[in-house]
Amino acid sequence: MKNRRILFALLLIYFVFAILLNSVGTVILQVINTYGVSKSSASVLEGFKDIPISIVSFLIASFLPRIGYQRAMLAGLAIVAAACVAMPLLPGFLMTKLLFLSVGVGFALVKVSVYSTIGLISRDQRQHAGLMNTLEGFFMIGVLSGYWVFGYFIDADHPSSPVWLHVYWMLAALCALTFMLIASTPFGDDAVAAQAPKGGLVQDFLGMLKLLARPLVCVYIIAAFLYVLLEQGIGTWLPTFNNEILKLPVSMSVQATSIFAASLAAGRLSAGAIMRKLHWYPVLNACLIGMAVLVVLTLPLTHHIVAAPHLRWANAPLAAFIFPLIGLFMAPVYPGINSVMLSALPKHQHSSMTGLLVIFSALGGTTGSLITGFVFGHMSGQTAFYLSLLPLAIILVALYFFKRAIARLGQNGSAIIADLPQ
Repeated sequence: MKNRRILFALLLIYFVFAILLNSVGTVILQVINTYGVSKSSASVLEGFKDIPISIVSFLIASFLPRIGYQRAMLAGLAIVAAACVAMPLLPGFLMTKLLFLSVGVGFALVKVSVYSTIGLISRDQRQHAGLMNTLEGFFMIGVLSGYWVFGYFIDADHPSSPVWLHVYWMLAALCALTFMLIASTPFGDDAVAAQAPKGGLVQDFLGMLKLLARPLVCVYIIAAFLYVLLEQGIGTWLPTFNNEILKLPVSMSVQATSIFAASLAAGRLSAGAIMRKLHWYPVLNACLIGMAVLVVLTLPLTHHIVAAPHLRWANAPLAAFIFPLIGLFMAPVYPGINSVMLSALPKHQHSSMTGLLVIFSALGGTTGSLITGFVFGHMSGQTAFYLSLLPLAIILVALYFFKRAIARLGQNGSAIIADLPQ
């Protein structure tokens, strides 16, 4: 019962941050309309979110077990709740930047804590993989909900209206509800600090950096970095792609992006069952190849689309429904490689490894958004999404070396535990 309550708390806090983190694409579209900023200027919002994630994760991940995962989650929620309240009270592009900065700081605290807590409540690697996919699937349900929530508050007839800012009152209330749930849930994370090697904060920090000396960890980081670059590049700019290339109205552009989130959610919620029966390596390879095929077959359908005067879902371009299905193939990749890596480590090292993951994931997200935004603005939306084939190819190669490293160190990575620096 205790573990179920903890899991519910983790799912809820991830749901909250899913809405906020993945609202960047929608907010980019809205600040362009409401505040009149350029695409290049609006694209920096991804950086205001991801760079703080990297910095905070780098500074605190190694000694977070000594602070306590529960306290870190509460701090992250409090920071974000305050920023949400400020958004409608102090409207402007500067406040939008500060909001995503706050979301980045909060998520750095939350993600390291959540991933580490999964290790505490998992009995074995299979359960760990199942919980990881469930958590990431629920995250995508939050993303899916966010598109429709933001779409509801957007005035389709007056896209420049600031009425969409009222969504942040609801998000602040959701943060407060989650805060109360986590504060009242006993986590029992004090035992993790007792398992950690003796030493101070400097030793903890150096231990995290030593993980980067392992070839296995380097290959894993490369794969995670490129995956997030790919997902964020598509997810962040898909609303603008729907609006400018597929000629959908603003509200429909945001809502159509929910197909991408729904595909990711469905893929991740089902991936746990699939990967309990099949080896992770062929599953992930098949997913990456499926993504590439969908890009090559779908993007040609997006050329020469003319805006319809009375566009509805019934007569929307076919590509608006097909291309977001790339999320089905994309879904198992990230939780799959994360579970393989974390399951190989002792529990007191989960925080440090997750810190490295969060750092490079955040850098990947920023890089993906900036590159896609630059190509989108200077070439075309089709060219921007065609470029996804390059990181796909590199991830395929990285996974090959990742599998070989896991195999050398022991079946399912079990031998890594004694081999990694303590």
